[in-house]
Amino acid sequence: MKMKILLIVIGIIILVAGVVCAVLAHPAFGVYRHVGKEKIQNSPSYYNGMFQNQEPTLQFTGDVHSKDAKHRRWKMIKRFLADKDSVRVPQSPIEAVKTDLKSLKTDKDWIVWFGHSSYLFSIGGVKVLVDPVLKPEFPSSVMLKAFPGTDIYRPEDLPEIDVLIVTHEHWDHMDYATLRDIRHKVKKVFCPLGIADYLRYWKYSETQIIEMDWNEREELRIKNEELKITCLPSRHFSNRLLGKRNQTLWASFMIENAGRKVYIGGDGGYDKRFKAIREQFGRVDLAFLENGQYNENWKYIHTTPEGLEQAMLDLQAESYFTVHHDKFALAMHPWYEPDSIAHEIASKHGIRLLDATIGTTVPY
Repeated sequence: MKMKILLIVIGIIILVAGVVCAVLAHPAFGVYRHVGKEKIQNSPSYYNGMFQNQEPTLQFTGDVHSKDAKHRRWKMIKRFLADKDSVRVPQSPIEAVKTDLKSLKTDKDWIVWFGHSSYLFSIGGVKVLVDPVLKPEFPSSVMLKAFPGTDIYRPEDLPEIDVLIVTHEHWDHMDYATLRDIRHKVKKVFCPLGIADYLRYWKYSETQIIEMDWNEREELRIKNEELKITCLPSRHFSNRLLGKRNQTLWASFMIENAGRKVYIGGDGGYDKRFKAIREQFGRVDLAFLENGQYNENWKYIHTTPEGLEQAMLDLQAESYFTVHHDKFALAMHPWYEPDSIAHEIASKHGIRLLDATIGTTVPY
């Protein structure tokens, strides 16, 4: 009898191990090949075996960083998973508009937001796509549940893309299924150090990929336009590679074309970079800033409402568009709060805030 039980237990262990291995072998998890690459090893931001932020940055703060941190973190996770009917998630579908993206002309500059941090914009006739997450496939579909009404765009809806920007490798920004399906539409993809490994594994060609360190600038001609793209710091982290933290870089980007400048903020907590960017680039026409999924327990790696306000004042952009909200509930705040806070800040300081229903075309 004991032997039979033992064999059953061993069988269950083998089965579970097999399932885990099969899941981790999914191409969405990527591959880890860049150890020893000269450019990464020589990066000023790479030391002690990992990429580092410009300022000391705890991933967890507040109660979850106290002496009983493990207990508090587990309590927070249980609350997050159990809190299904709270105001974190809208109880009715969010309004969204299905625009024919392929028919949009580029004689004027515009934005189309797909919810969270995915958006398409035109700058001087060049189409730029940022962090597209448009196809809910396993395994990301297990982690990311789109709000009702927000998941109306798919990769096949996108037009030809001149420039694809991937700001970092988190699942809510770098989606395997979407990137796989739009590969044939993308002329160039710009990404921080380490991300190219994923793209190569997902069949992007070397001629498509431009991998950058912070403060590197690339210039290229697209549609007879001299496009300038600068990779800039953010204050975040990376952890898609299980057991290997901060092995790929996270970033923000400045896009310059036709006399205009657009800042892509990516993810990250507030720090001095916004003042530095203003000093380096001067007037910025449009800035996309993170606003949502914030919490006191991770205030250094995501932008809090206070950080958003100060970032806007530091950067002094002509217009702002806030993202990282209205599609996924990845924190405990009410789903509608980020948008409300952005409007309060804009009203308080006379800031031009561009706001839009998902899918509408917004001029800037």
